[in-house]
Amino acid sequence: MRIALITDGISPYQIGGMQQHSAYLGKYLVESGYTVDLFHCVDQSTNEPSDFEVNKYFFENDYNFNEIKCFKFPVSIYFPGHYLWCSYKYSKMIYNSLKNSLDKYDFIYAKGFSGWKLIKESKKTTNNNFKIGVNFHGYEMYQYAPNIKMKLQHYLFRPFVKWINNNSDFIFSYGGKISNLIEAIGVEKEKIIEIPSGIEKKWLIQNTLTVSSKIKLLFIGRNERRKGIVEIFSAIEILASKNINAEFHFIGPIKEKHFNQNSNLKLVFHGVVNDVNIKKNIIDNCDFLLCPSYSEGMPNVILEAMSRGLAIIATNVGAVSQLVNHENGILLESCSVENIYNSVLEVLNYDDNKVLALKNSSINKVEMNYTWEKIFNLMNFNILNKIVN
Repeated sequence: MRIALITDGISPYQIGGMQQHSAYLGKYLVESGYTVDLFHCVDQSTNEPSDFEVNKYFFENDYNFNEIKCFKFPVSIYFPGHYLWCSYKYSKMIYNSLKNSLDKYDFIYAKGFSGWKLIKESKKTTNNNFKIGVNFHGYEMYQYAPNIKMKLQHYLFRPFVKWINNNSDFIFSYGGKISNLIEAIGVEKEKIIEIPSGIEKKWLIQNTLTVSSKIKLLFIGRNERRKGIVEIFSAIEILASKNINAEFHFIGPIKEKHFNQNSNLKLVFHGVVNDVNIKKNIIDNCDFLLCPSYSEGMPNVILEAMSRGLAIIATNVGAVSQLVNHENGILLESCSVENIYNSVLEVLNYDDNKVLALKNSSINKVEMNYTWEKIFNLMNFNILNKIVN
């Protein structure tokens, strides 16, 4: 079976959860025996990686992507909708590269807007041999927007996302609230394929878990408004005034903040961490992941933290409830200063046995359900029994 995987970038050549998911997806499709042609992009300022470089990065044995085509993602001056405009131009570049060889594919897996032009052209004929599946990941444009700028962006994106979803053969969902959002925009339930995201087995920690003498909470992410970083710092300010004994660690481009110097609270800013081993060491040194986002899909940072034995404090958005419940953490109903503050106070009152039980539950949940090896059993079943037939 031959698959075209068309993406808006793959890790490590583009940074982000969607790009990391694309990288894992491509790797495991190939290692599961599918013939995969990869279409991906890099920024205008980035050198295009060679086919050899990409295959060497992903595969240790005799596996390879069958064909690899890399594009420069378009740029433009800023105007309302400029990202949509560039995304359509990018989808057009991919279509022009594909259009003369479409008949050799059985399935096309399109990430985000990358299949836009292809879907538009495929609607003009009923003689297509291939089927198209689309994955928009978190559908953030249909989730809560914390400010007016994001709300306007959401309204701008919605009609195009709705059209792409309703004109594709299949829609991939992480499950949970994501499937509800997809159905709400008119997609038939039969077209929705629920497959969670995953993490590689080698991420699972092998060391015996411990609890820090001073509870350590970790945030991993970009300095994005929807990630709840403003609310985290507001909650920390209140906690500092009450002289709470805890540490907060931050991985990502987060600007340092200074609070009451007499407080027992300690803040550690690690900056952007690209080295996986350094990242694992920081995670291993903490107890709880703090992920109070306004919108998410199935966050890779939660999977990474769970695989290293962290308990989780996260908001009930997207497919987060598939990963987090009372067994391995606290599921917040909304991103608010009060909810973050109260959840931190609650975990600070847990005894070591309670914290260890939460941490061990995180690892067990990943090992049982969310390694890529387990995910691809489900993926193979859906490809062979639903998509092809």
